[in-house]
Amino acid sequence: MAYKKGSKYEITVKAPTQLLKPLTVPTKTLTGPGPSNCSNRVLKSLGNQLLGHLHAETIQLMDEIKLGIQYIFQTRNRLTLAVSASGHGAMEASLGNILEAGETILIVVNGFWGERAINMASRLAGVTVRSIRSEPGIPIDLRQLEESLKEHKPDVVFMVHGESSTGMRQPLEGFGDMVHKYGGLLIVDTVVTIGSEPFFMDDWSIDVVYTGSQKVLGAPPGLSPISFSLLAERKIFSRKTTVPVFYWDMTLLGEYWGCFDKPRTYHHTISATLVYGLREALARIAEEGLEASWSRHKTAGKILKRGLALRGLQCFVKNSEYQLNGLVSIELPPGVDGKLVCEYAMKKYKVEISGGLGPTNGKVLRIGLLGVNASGKRIGSIFRALDDGLRNSSKSKL
Repeated sequence: MAYKKGSKYEITVKAPTQLLKPLTVPTKTLTGPGPSNCSNRVLKSLGNQLLGHLHAETIQLMDEIKLGIQYIFQTRNRLTLAVSASGHGAMEASLGNILEAGETILIVVNGFWGERAINMASRLAGVTVRSIRSEPGIPIDLRQLEESLKEHKPDVVFMVHGESSTGMRQPLEGFGDMVHKYGGLLIVDTVVTIGSEPFFMDDWSIDVVYTGSQKVLGAPPGLSPISFSLLAERKIFSRKTTVPVFYWDMTLLGEYWGCFDKPRTYHHTISATLVYGLREALARIAEEGLEASWSRHKTAGKILKRGLALRGLQCFVKNSEYQLNGLVSIELPPGVDGKLVCEYAMKKYKVEISGGLGPTNGKVLRIGLLGVNASGKRIGSIFRALDDGLRNSSKSKL
């Protein structure tokens, strides 16, 4: 039907003039907690034409992505794939698949992301949520965990490997075995650590792991690698109730990703463009090698921290053993407005420095050296922006 002036229906909302202008996107140095800058290899891949979500070529790319995810997680789990969502979606998928009514989860909280997990788990009908807490920037140890396991008898334990709100790394060796000893399963958030910190899913007896595509991997956000151990897979398939959210249901997603040696079945329309980007991001880290990537991030982190110390700036996490390599939180000096530092660095230098999050809001600045940004060149740009920002952002100048 053609709609002519004077007919029953007319176009009353006009085409926005803003959309008639050419797209312009500035180039910024993304050295906050993420996303990070994409490599040229990843950027080039995003310009390819779309493929269908069940085309043979797309399926081949998905299979290659699965192998890459198994590599970065160091696992042989067959139920390994990428959720079509950000890390939040992977967090929700891990909780929703493993937990059901009548069960208890114990969540380790030492920053913002433990609190976010509590928020999500509390929305699952009939699930009891318990927590074990430490001060922000301070990890828990095996003794503390065992005490809580004895007290709460959880079916599931949730931990964050790299707490990006504080810059803290939580040790994980022995924690999976401890959780299994008391009959539970262990979920670990590795959104900010995979590729920058040593991680061994199978050797550390971890049951569910997820990460984000946009941090160290250096792909666009929107696909989140996730993997389930055989114990976790068995629990999913022995549930008394269906996974409450269709979009996160691993019994269906596993078929779509070809994890179960069964014919692939349609689940949703995956973004071919994001598949290209994640495939190339995983290829880049495979070519560099995990150990080399870990070493590069460790070296970059040491250089950054050394430069901060020379400037009299203190890391929020006091024990260097627990400081992240790829993300450093800096205590704000007295009299400095952190928001103004971030704004100044972005406006003058197009360099991203972030403020705190959750318990560190208004207390720290956060600098990320993730993926291709873990380099001396990037650190030089950061210090130029940081030094100038600190000089021009004193509260006394307000």
